[in-house]
Amino acid sequence: MTLALELKGVSKHYPQFSLSDLSLTLPEGQIMGLVGVNGAGKSTLLRLLTGLAAADSGQIEVLGHRLPAAQVAVKRGVGFASEDMRLYRGQTLDWHIELVRRIYPEWDASYAASLMRRFDLRADQPIGGFSHGQRVKALLLLCLARRPKLLLLDEPTTGLDPVARAEVLESLAEVLRDERRSVLFSSHNTHDVEQLADSIAFIHRGRLLACADKERFLGDWRRILCMGEATPELSAWPELAQLRSAGRQIELKVRRWQDDIPARLTQAGLDVQRVDPMALEDIFVTTVRAGGAA
Repeated sequence: MTLALELKGVSKHYPQFSLSDLSLTLPEGQIMGLVGVNGAGKSTLLRLLTGLAAADSGQIEVLGHRLPAAQVAVKRGVGFASEDMRLYRGQTLDWHIELVRRIYPEWDASYAASLMRRFDLRADQPIGGFSHGQRVKALLLLCLARRPKLLLLDEPTTGLDPVARAEVLESLAEVLRDERRSVLFSSHNTHDVEQLADSIAFIHRGRLLACADKERFLGDWRRILCMGEATPELSAWPELAQLRSAGRQIELKVRRWQDDIPARLTQAGLDVQRVDPMALEDIFVTTVRAGGAA
């Protein structure tokens, strides 16, 4: 299996924040969503992968090249777009395209034109006249038309209204379906991640809590409502991530679901009322509160 990126025991320390002992791999051709609240370490991780920051310890390989030694080679093959990036408001999109084309010889003009139509952008319009959603699409166009082998996106939908966010996600999903490229994108919005990603990594306070295939996350978790009395033995179940009770009603959130769990609960004296799948947001929140081990 060829890896687009690999981190082994990577740490980065700042006065107010530390990314600690992080190990992560992204296979070539896969889309991974990096989920975490603001300040969790998502942007720090992406800066390490682009060579904008150097790790204090551990090893980082991107597209087969070791960082920070091979920064030039890595940057040729990596496309990076962040909500912090700014375009020149007084210049047109065409001006920006020409600037990027001069820097990157692999610029694909016909693909850029196709993306222009798909994103419904005007090349002769000054950036200052673009909506926020159009500016996000313009950044993606400038990034994608370079044909990068690895695409890194840092909170690409932050600040968008619901309609613009849906448009950006739909457009991005279409592009990613057309092109087998490796993608790592960060978001605190689990709905965005669930829509685009093949696999998902949870990061919190600089630590990687869990990483798995999206379908495994969604298939392994259940919310169970029961009636009865919670026993100390139940709280010790390794599958149990969270237990809440209100009177005789008990809510259980279970990881690593097994089909025999309802029968085991019945044997423990509980009356199982219903078993429901869990949304990715609920899985993330529960994992954070449980301290990891999703």
